[in-house]
Amino acid sequence: MCADLKVDPPPQPLAYTAWIGLGSNLFDRCMLLRSAIGELAALGQIVQVSSVWETEPVGIEDQPCFLNAALLLRTGMSPHELLHELLRIEMEHGRDRSQRLHKGPRTLDLDLLLMACDGEPIVQHSPILTLPHPSMHERRFVLAPLAEIAPELQHPRMHRSMAELLKMLEQEGANRPDAVRRVGPLEDAVHSQFRD
Repeated sequence: MCADLKVDPPPQPLAYTAWIGLGSNLFDRCMLLRSAIGELAALGQIVQVSSVWETEPVGIEDQPCFLNAALLLRTGMSPHELLHELLRIEMEHGRDRSQRLHKGPRTLDLDLLLMACDGEPIVQHSPILTLPHPSMHERRFVLAPLAEIAPELQHPRMHRSMAELLKMLEQEGANRPDAVRRVGPLEDAVHSQFRD
């Protein structure tokens, strides 16, 4: 009789905190970001989402501008489990990392930037995942949205806050302040996209 009872496993505590960067520069960029945020919400609890920022491409300049954002997610998933889910969401949105040009156009880019477990920063390096993200401190399109939602968040290797790292960036090329423009909340970005 008891064997027929279905017992759900206990919920995983949301012990992990993840800061995730989002980007898109193909098709309906706002729709892709909105859809990705919806899928990320199923992985835990979204605590904060930055404004959307329109950014010039880095590396290969002959491609459309990106829309970028950052969010804070609480989850029960380990770094590798979460990375697996981010890659799955990218693929479901038309991105195949094995087939695309590095730094080229993409439907969706989800980067695991930083993670902590029970408040302690996670620092790791493996062939699959490096935390913190190895080049986040060099990119205005990452730091601007991240500093908006977590200005005092410390980079565990550089021992600087996101706001400090943003101020330290060189002011040239794709890191020029005017190369990364705040559009506003996602809804404002949708309306702006049709005005441009």
